[in-house]
Amino acid sequence: MPISDNSQKSHVGDLPAGRPLQTDFNAEFGNDLDYPRLGTVSFRRGTLTDNQEALWDEYWPKLGTVLSDEKIDVDAWFGRPGAKTIVEIGSGTGTSTAAMAPLEADTNVIAVELYKPGLAKLLGAVVRGDIRNIRMVRGDGVEVLTRMFDEASLDGVRIFFPDPWPKARHHKRRIIQSGVLNLIATRLKPGGVLHVATDHADYAEWIKELVDVEPQLEYMGWPWEECPQLTDRQVITKFEGKGLQKDHTITEFLWRRK
Repeated sequence: MPISDNSQKSHVGDLPAGRPLQTDFNAEFGNDLDYPRLGTVSFRRGTLTDNQEALWDEYWPKLGTVLSDEKIDVDAWFGRPGAKTIVEIGSGTGTSTAAMAPLEADTNVIAVELYKPGLAKLLGAVVRGDIRNIRMVRGDGVEVLTRMFDEASLDGVRIFFPDPWPKARHHKRRIIQSGVLNLIATRLKPGGVLHVATDHADYAEWIKELVDVEPQLEYMGWPWEECPQLTDRQVITKFEGKGLQKDHTITEFLWRRK
């Protein structure tokens, strides 16, 4: 198991009903930056098929864990000390996650997602494809980064097609905020990469206004030909496919930790 101080501690894949109290990030980090304010949004529940339930019961204890206050021991979880590690926030059903992982077999990929049926689909793809370099965390991505990873412990963070929260009154819920960029910067190693993609025009403009807000991150633009952690997204994700069908422009952003 991936818990750093007790390798025998087990976790189930279920979260408590509703949403636990959100961390007061400004107090936690001693700043006045902006973080997602999720209000009364609750954990989405979903039903697994019988086959998914069976796979979940058998494989989740080894390949998955849930949000907690204990740091993840990445080397122990993957069983290969020193490998590069990338966290994907909001992996959805894991289509692109499972497609990219075999192309970067030397890299540990940790997929973070709230929606259990999405994780169950990814888990099924991992088991059927014998994909050895994917692990999963069920929880809110910002909370997982805050509570489960040490500073300067990651080689990359990916956020592909995050919820754009298009209504103006919901913009405070968007994950790309000054505080989250600061948090990600602290979790990246020097030279580590943040990769964000969106097909929502207004959200792209929102992100463009924030590309230089975090002094620890150097904005590299797109494309960045020599990006050390960039793997082509070989299989179009569900949301990306919908965007392309509607002739949406996909905008991608790359930062490097200084």
